Amino acid sequence: MGLFSYIVKRILFSIPVIIIISIVCFGIIQLPPGDYADAYAAVAASTGGGSVSKEYIEQIRERYGLDQPFWIQYWRWVKGFPEGDFGIAMSLQGTPVTDILKERLPMTLFLNFSALIFALLIALPIGVYSATHQYSILDYILTFIAFIGIAIPGFILAVFIITISIFWFDSTYIGRLYSNEFIGEVWNMDKIIDFLKHLPVPIIAIGIAQTSNTMRIMRGNMLDVLKQPFIQTARAKGLSEASVNWKHAARIAINPIISRIGVYLPEIIATEMLVSIVLNLNTIGPLFYDSLIAQDMYLAGTILLVISIILVLGNLIADITLALTDPRIRYELT
Repeated sequence: MGLFSYIVKRILFSIPVIIIISIVCFGIIQLPPGDYADAYAAVAASTGGGSVSKEYIEQIRERYGLDQPFWIQYWRWVKGFPEGDFGIAMSLQGTPVTDILKERLPMTLFLNFSALIFALLIALPIGVYSATHQYSILDYILTFIAFIGIAIPGFILAVFIITISIFWFDSTYIGRLYSNEFIGEVWNMDKIIDFLKHLPVPIIAIGIAQTSNTMRIMRGNMLDVLKQPFIQTARAKGLSEASVNWKHAARIAINPIISRIGVYLPEIIATEMLVSIVLNLNTIGPLFYDSLIAQDMYLAGTILLVISIILVLGNLIADITLALTDPRIRYELT
């Protein structure tokens, strides 16, 4: 089986997986007792708006099809997918979910993939260095820092960074991705510069755990590869130590990291959601939380489905990348 056939086969396998995921996502959102109408009535009562009449609650249920069986509600949701219609966000005054995704999803993807790239760019060279300088003082220091990075949750780190920036550096940064004066403004050079100034905090908070974890994995992989006979052969041929470490050993040691991209993505996305809630970022994290509280099945279900599709695509890309980078896998596919 060639590489092209392998890619086509993996894509075809992903289609039924996504269909099953959509059913599971929609079902999970409806597991808690009650529905959006009940949540609406509870919020109205708790905020001093008075009790909502049963007739109005029934009107809400009828308007959004909440009184229909599960499969009918599911069909009403998915039938618009081919046209890009994901229903309406009941908790946001009937705003189309598609409009919300267009506004929030690009920034969410940017932050997640930026955090992933940040983790890989920092962790891989450090992991190689620690393995090639095993038991050195710097190796011990880097290992200790990695353990701390793994232990501290991202949202706690975000609060810690903000605290340091305010009390030690007299900063006014208290979250968000840009300053208050740029909220709702069109993107221009001033807003881009302000955005870049705010960007390091969420990226570090989101990616620090994966950076530490990837460094530890890369170090262990390198130590195993450096003991292989082909490494000794490369050294016997007179290759430089840098060539042996980076061209031969690191190329093999990085393969398990590539295969774990599908594992990294859900961890990074979960961290991003918590960090975005703490920092009040303009991503889908705070919306997902609010939609779960409101039991908005269309908005919460769509966000959960989009995240699941990203994970499926991440695994697909990881498999394809591994097939391209590892000659052994390419040989097996031919």
